[in-house]
Amino acid sequence: MSRRILITGASVAGNVAAWWLGRHGFDVTVVERNPAFRDGGQNVDVRGVGREVLRRMGLERAALDHGTGEEGTAWVDAAGRAVARFAVDPSLGDGPTAEMEILRGDLARLLYEPARERASFRFGDTVTEIADGADAARVTFASGAVEAYDAVIIAEGVGSPTRKRVFPGENDPRWMGLTIAYFTIPRTADDDRMWRWYNAPGGRSISLRPDNHGTTRAMLALRQPPGAEQDWDAARQKAFLRERFADAGWQAARVLAGMEQTEDFYFDVLRQVRLKRWARGRVALTGDAAWCATPLAGIGTTLAVTGAYVLASELARGADVPAAFAAYERAMRPMVESGQGVPGIAPKIMNPRSRLGIRLLHGGLRFASRPAIRRLTSKLAGGRAPEPDLAPYAALLRA
Repeated sequence: MSRRILITGASVAGNVAAWWLGRHGFDVTVVERNPAFRDGGQNVDVRGVGREVLRRMGLERAALDHGTGEEGTAWVDAAGRAVARFAVDPSLGDGPTAEMEILRGDLARLLYEPARERASFRFGDTVTEIADGADAARVTFASGAVEAYDAVIIAEGVGSPTRKRVFPGENDPRWMGLTIAYFTIPRTADDDRMWRWYNAPGGRSISLRPDNHGTTRAMLALRQPPGAEQDWDAARQKAFLRERFADAGWQAARVLAGMEQTEDFYFDVLRQVRLKRWARGRVALTGDAAWCATPLAGIGTTLAVTGAYVLASELARGADVPAAFAAYERAMRPMVESGQGVPGIAPKIMNPRSRLGIRLLHGGLRFASRPAIRRLTSKLAGGRAPEPDLAPYAALLRA
C-alpha cells in the first residue's frame, strides 16, 4: 500500500500511532490544533495488554519511573478519616490505583518525544474538510493547505470535531449521569500519597490525588442528568461548581479556592462514544474519538495505547487501507465493548444522594478492601476482559 498517513490529535493514541507507523516506514504527519504540545491532565493508568505495547516500544520502564507515586485509594469521612483503604499490592490484584499510575501529560510526552523523531508534527492547525476518494483522501486544513493522504487517522478525543464531519450523526452517546471537573491545586503538608475520595450528600464527591510535580490533582464529581454544561464557558462552569459544593464539607473550601487559580481546569459531562463503525473509506477513528469508555471504566488509556498499536500494525502488514481498518476493528471491538459495559447503576452506587447511601457505600468498600476478598475478586475477574492477540504483530518487530 501507499505510505502517506495523516493523524489528527497529538495525545496518547495519536502519538502511539505516529511512533509505530514511523517505525514501519510510513510518511506520517500529525496535526494538532493546540499551538504547542500540551502537557497537563490528570491521573491515568495503563494495565495488561497496554503495558505490553509500551514494553514493545521500550517505554514501560520510563512510564513506571514517571509515575505519580500514588500508593493506593482511601475513602474518607468528613473528618478525613479513612473508612476503607485499597493499597497497591500486586499480590491482591488490581485495585482503583494501578502499578502504572501516571499523569496524562507525562505519558503523552513520553510518547511524543520519540514519535517526533519518526513523524512530522504540525501544531496550531486543524482539519476543516476531508474529501475521501478512491485513490487518496484530500484534506483541507484551517491554514489553507490542501494535501492528499493514503489514510487519515482521527485521534482527537471524545468531542472530536473531525469525527463529527466525517461520521455525521453516527455517534449514539451513552450519557453516564455524572459531571466531573479536574484541575491542579497547591499541595499541602497534610496531603499524603493516597488517592483520597470523599462522598457528600446530594450525589457529590471530592477527590485528591498525589502527583510527582509537587502539586495535588483535584476532582469534583456531581451525579445529575446531563444538561449541556460541557458547552458552557469556564467561568459559568466554575460558578456552578462553587454553588453546588459550597457546603459539601471535608476539603471543599480548599478545593474551590484552588479552582479559582488553577491553569488546567477541565470540565465534562461524562458520555461514552458509541459508533457502529470506526472507519469510512480511507478515514479511521481510534482512542476516545472512536469509543470513549469514560473514566468510570478505568480502561481508557489502555484502550488508547492498544488500539493505536493494533491500527498501525494492521496498516503495516501490507493490506489495502479498507482491509487493514476492518482487521483493526475485528481485533479491538470485543475489548472496547467489554470496557464500555459499565453498569448504569455504577455512578449511583459510587455517588449516593443520602447519608444512608454513603454509609452503605463505605460499609461495602470496607468489606471489599479486605485482603481475602480482594484476592477472591481478582481471581473471579481474571481473564474476563477480551484483549486483542498481539502475537500476529510480533514479526513486525523484527522487520
